[in-house]
Amino acid sequence: MASTDPELLRALEHANLPSLVPVLHQLTGDRRWLRDPYRPTRSRGMDDNDPGGFAPEVAAEIREAVAEAVAANDAGRPPAVPAPTGEALRELLELANGEPVPPEYAEMLAEDMGFASAPVRVAPDTDIDAVVIGAGVSGMLAAIKLAEAGIAHVVLEKNDDVGGGWYENTYPGAGVDTPSHLYSYSFHPRDWSTHFGKRDEVQAYLRDVADTHGLRERIRFGTEVVGADWDDERGTWTTRTADGAVFTSRILVSATGALNRPRVPDIPGLDTFAGPAFHTAQWPAGLDLDGRRVAVVGAGASAMQVVPAIAGRVRELTVFQRSPQWVAPNDVYFTPVDPAVALLMARVPFYRRWYRARLAWNFNDRVHPSLQVDPEWEHPQRSVNAVNDAHRRVFTRYLESELDGRPDLVEKALPTYPPFGKRMLLDNGWYRALRRDDVTLVTEGVAEVTPTGLRGDGGTEVEADVVVLATGFHTHRYLWPIEIRGRDGVRLADVWGPEDARAHLGITVPGFPNLFVTCGPGTVLGHGGSYITIAECQVRYLVDLVVTMAERGLRTVEVRPEVEAEWTRRHDEAHARMLWTHPGMTNWYRNAAGRVVCTMPWRIVDYWRMTRTADLADFRAGAAG
Repeated sequence: MASTDPELLRALEHANLPSLVPVLHQLTGDRRWLRDPYRPTRSRGMDDNDPGGFAPEVAAEIREAVAEAVAANDAGRPPAVPAPTGEALRELLELANGEPVPPEYAEMLAEDMGFASAPVRVAPDTDIDAVVIGAGVSGMLAAIKLAEAGIAHVVLEKNDDVGGGWYENTYPGAGVDTPSHLYSYSFHPRDWSTHFGKRDEVQAYLRDVADTHGLRERIRFGTEVVGADWDDERGTWTTRTADGAVFTSRILVSATGALNRPRVPDIPGLDTFAGPAFHTAQWPAGLDLDGRRVAVVGAGASAMQVVPAIAGRVRELTVFQRSPQWVAPNDVYFTPVDPAVALLMARVPFYRRWYRARLAWNFNDRVHPSLQVDPEWEHPQRSVNAVNDAHRRVFTRYLESELDGRPDLVEKALPTYPPFGKRMLLDNGWYRALRRDDVTLVTEGVAEVTPTGLRGDGGTEVEADVVVLATGFHTHRYLWPIEIRGRDGVRLADVWGPEDARAHLGITVPGFPNLFVTCGPGTVLGHGGSYITIAECQVRYLVDLVVTMAERGLRTVEVRPEVEAEWTRRHDEAHARMLWTHPGMTNWYRNAAGRVVCTMPWRIVDYWRMTRTADLADFRAGAAG
């Protein structure tokens, strides 16, 4: 029968059709929707694949069937398959994605999609309390989950609002390179206005999370932590702040992030420059660039957002690039989300869940197998295996098409190292900006800054009114410059050295009882996906362990040295077989000795399983005195 809801039918014209087909099966129970001609095609690359490869008449049939099923649901007919799990869910995941999905993903996504209950543990009455350092993505999450578990806590935040890096990074063009619906907490969705959220909307989202969960009453804003010391006799951490305040707690959670402290290179003459010179994370409020000559130092993720955002506003724009980056296209990067999509998310049962689940597969672990080194591969200089070489061809063709007619730019912008060897970036107008007559790409590092400009290490001299340092962060110096002292006053910075941090699961360190690190070593996602997923894994793990402490009356938990050593051994061995140790490039994932410090070698689903519950056998547990 025809739908009586024309508004819904109009909204369905904007739907992602591969997400609608599993919805149809859940609402109706009819297995014909699992067979051809209703099986969507596989996404190309990281495209949304909204049309699903369906013929127009099949697409129309799917939309009409969804409208009828929603009408029946509104009239009181319950979904036929309300909560698929196990093999039933895996079958639907393969349907929605148009390709095989390993069975282990069904368990993880069942929780993320709300089809299986995630375990929620609440501590008995306890005197265990916690200090959380930072109110960014991880710190806010820790506060939410500690509250749910009944653990008293306070969050110490150096800024005047929540958001962490999203509060601090206000540079033009700042935004996520993970789809907005994936760069969200699993328990707090949002109707995003863009497929890839810009800074202001991401910050607004985080503020909304803070308000919804009443976090502000537990956050001390404008409170910068400078140090924390373990007292073994009392079994407590004493945390010190820049203003002289002292906080004592049983648990200490670091949520300072990896991209937190700007790295300003020691360029000769930088302090002599006559105009504004600053790091992207310290963008001056109210800075007027109109008609000015701007030099951007760096060509990584931040530069690729800044340059397209200011090109055309400035008089001249010069980019100093030491190494080119691989850039991937995306079919919806610039496309605003039609308001009709919000109606679909609200009206069509399960649609939001399936849309997010498809993004999770497309942007998370799908590419991971192609990053493994094939020792028999005959072209190891340019790629690490046959699939990685195919990625190279795809990205090269895209670059050549975007820079068609500019062989000079093709030569400058085409990397020689394998794709994904550095952080993979999405094209947000980078190539189009480089083509402009008022934009110059200089393939040199900066040797010197003068009062009126810059000189490259190849001799190129550029006059500038403004210098923007898109030079990254101190990614290897975890928790720096906070001074953390564990047992016997040992400094964490001395244990790790300047750039060789290591921790079991990236979370716990021997010699530092009751200390938990989020976004720690070996947990940055290099192969894609949303860091929020990793944050949820880490916070779930630490809260699980703290609740166990409360249940068993434990004073301390300290990871066993042999457990951390075994984790580090497996971590390093896994990386030795992966792309990021390739000698053809440098990246911020590995240190000067070549060890990969930052990036996770595992699939996200593997890490999800590793952190699902904390094994007390991995720890030396001290009973309360």
